[in-house]
Amino acid sequence: MNLSVYQTGQSVIVIAPEGQFTLDGADQLKEAVCKAVSERCRAIVLDMSRVRFIDSQGLELLLWIRDYCQLSLVAFRLACLDEVCREILELTRLKDEFGSSQDLAGAIRSLV
Repeated sequence: MNLSVYQTGQSVIVIAPEGQFTLDGADQLKEAVCKAVSERCRAIVLDMSRVRFIDSQGLELLLWIRDYCQLSLVAFRLACLDEVCREILELTRLKDEFGSSQDLAGAIRSLV
């Protein structure tokens, strides 16, 4: 999994994975989240615009990120979920476990 990580002007870190959201690349994503939290960001947005599939390990990873952020008092949002990923979250009844926005700007605005 390829990752792009950048900070917005409002202390919001955007992490944008690319590819399938699976166990492959989980360590890299966890490391990016831990680094963002250690740098005292206020919030993390996971830009899912380049993710086309989430498997069960990917769902566990999302739950880990949510829990880690909650324990660290860092807000967490998903942004730009495509129809397939949204449906996966709905079918697994995890849709309401994550704050989400249809676009990246909306996710960032909701955290500022």
